Amino acid sequence: MLTGEVFIPETITVHLGLPDSDAANVTIPYISYLKNVACSEIYPTWPENSLRANIYVINTYALNRIYTEWYRSRGYPFDITNTTQYDQNFVYGRELFANINRLCDELFRSYIRRQGSYEPLFAAFCNGTTSVCDGLSQWGTVQLANQGMVPYEILQYYYGSNIDIIRATEIYMPTPSYPGVPQKLGMISRDVQTIQIQLNRIARNYPAIPKIPNADGVYDAQTAESVRVFQSVFDLEETGIVNEPTWNHLSYIYISVKRLAELDSEGLSFEELQRRFPKILREGDYGNAVRSFQYYLAVIGAYYQSVLPLHITGEYNTETSASVRSFQQTYGLPQTGIADRRTWNDIYRAYEGILNSNPPQPCARLYPNELLREGVTSENVRYLQQYLTFIAQFDDNINAVADTGYFGPLTKAAVQAFQREYGLTANGQVGPVTWDAISGIYSEMKCGAGKRPYQAPGYIIR
Repeated sequence: MLTGEVFIPETITVHLGLPDSDAANVTIPYISYLKNVACSEIYPTWPENSLRANIYVINTYALNRIYTEWYRSRGYPFDITNTTQYDQNFVYGRELFANINRLCDELFRSYIRRQGSYEPLFAAFCNGTTSVCDGLSQWGTVQLANQGMVPYEILQYYYGSNIDIIRATEIYMPTPSYPGVPQKLGMISRDVQTIQIQLNRIARNYPAIPKIPNADGVYDAQTAESVRVFQSVFDLEETGIVNEPTWNHLSYIYISVKRLAELDSEGLSFEELQRRFPKILREGDYGNAVRSFQYYLAVIGAYYQSVLPLHITGEYNTETSASVRSFQQTYGLPQTGIADRRTWNDIYRAYEGILNSNPPQPCARLYPNELLREGVTSENVRYLQQYLTFIAQFDDNINAVADTGYFGPLTKAAVQAFQREYGLTANGQVGPVTWDAISGIYSEMKCGAGKRPYQAPGYIIR
């Protein structure tokens, strides 16, 4: 599933045959693949501007296959095939031409994209003699180069004037886009927002799928229902949970409706790639994302003796890094002190385990892993309303609310008043940051200081 990041991979896995054939898969350095295909597709005697234009195209084509997960989203264990019927020519173990080898070393970071879009263009091409297509003609580039055209002009001739040549800055091993854990009700993350954005686009072609009004990264009841209908439409198990098969099928359908692996792609706009949540958190970061992360980690630190406790400050400081490293050591992760996707996944699992295995405390309930906002009806809303009403006895700026369990306008107003009073973002929604503040003030007023779950003694998992 697309995350918005374009990079040059260290390796690529090539299937040596048609997609469904019983052929070998080979994983080789990406630069070696590019050189091999270039030497198999074009001739070293062609003008250099022609060679450069073709190398841009060959590179962009492969990156589109990787970026869109064209084969992997369909369950294939490879990135591309070696057959020109589907992809581009790759001859395993062939010799290379010196000049093409040199040009690939120079150009392998560069790819073509359509202006206003993000993904590498599906740079269709053919030889222009025995086969013709809507994309670039390889032999045609020779004629254009001999007429004095530079590579960019050649590419514009075939793909239109609204293209850019972009240089990728990062080279690293691609990781599977599936986040590693099923995405479900209560989760808040970049991955959830990706699911929501893709479902909303798919719903334009499949109107039975309900659109998600708030594609904000919160896996709420509306997201679960949209997922469930998607699963129903495409004959998947109707759980409302995005497991790996559902994730991969979402990716496949999204790429299909937007035609991202076609020359006439709808394009992936920068707006579609904006995310509320950073991909990673590290020392020096500030804000509510850090504060939410610290809340989860602080609770885990109270229940796991091997995880260092920390204070919730909203600043990713040295104390937070040390606590993260202790958590990573506990869970067998690389001890980087950085909150990357794998660390977030395991922190969420650990928190969910604590939430499910420990009875609620009378004075300090853990955040229920359910974003509470206008329109939600649940027992957790009832507890929230009780907390606010109790606090309102001592704070004239906050109005008491009936404990109906329904989060209506009056509850939202009370939450906003509390948020303004305590220096929080006054959005009227109760996530881990606001829940921690409200339940913390409530517990201190009702039961005395030091009663929050991550402050209370006696709850240690050894």
